[in-house]
Amino acid sequence: MESSKYTLAQVAKTIDAALLKPEMTIEEVIAGCDIAKKYHVASVCCRPADVALCSEQLKGSDVLVGTVIGFPHGSSSAKTKAFETATALEDGAVEFDMVINIGYMKSGMYDAVREEIASVVKAAKGHPVKVIFENAYLTNEEIVKACHLSEEAGAKYVKTSTGFAPTGAKLEDVKLMKASVSPAMKVKSAGGVKNLDMLLEFMDAGVARSGASATGPMLDEFVQRFGAN
Repeated sequence: MESSKYTLAQVAKTIDAALLKPEMTIEEVIAGCDIAKKYHVASVCCRPADVALCSEQLKGSDVLVGTVIGFPHGSSSAKTKAFETATALEDGAVEFDMVINIGYMKSGMYDAVREEIASVVKAAKGHPVKVIFENAYLTNEEIVKACHLSEEAGAKYVKTSTGFAPTGAKLEDVKLMKASVSPAMKVKSAGGVKNLDMLLEFMDAGVARSGASATGPMLDEFVQRFGAN
């Protein structure tokens, strides 16, 4: 059997199990929560309408409930994003993955982007906010600037992508983001984290969380290759 420098528990606690596809049935959402509980992953990241359901399904477990804000295009107003955050918090969410206004970022409207992130951070009342850049649409310079704006606004994570753009997480983007924030900030990869080797590669690069829709198969493979310790 191969050896791994990570344990199953360490790998599982980097996963935000993504339950975000628009066509997912309620039965599939519940099944996703069951897989999350089985492997004790970090969280489920669910659609806003499913927050209350997931909170009930995961009650008493060590799996957190997260949701998305302004998803997937980031084009809602700042007021709408703040309201969406406050509503999700009431429903039981404790982590919030918000999409920046990509058009504002591309337009150099940096104060507006910073203020928007800050409004979501305020509405989250101390709970972690993960800022989704959608790197497929940004230059390296814009990615670096978005990192700085996110940290200035009080977010806890910077995140590569939604999983609904032409491309998702790339190793070079993750490394750039990691180098562009202070040690207090964490990096999340998402979109394209489809197999175990990629997940481990991102962990090696310093990623703290990865969004994954193939949670069960990836962790099953870990057990097959490395054991359950």
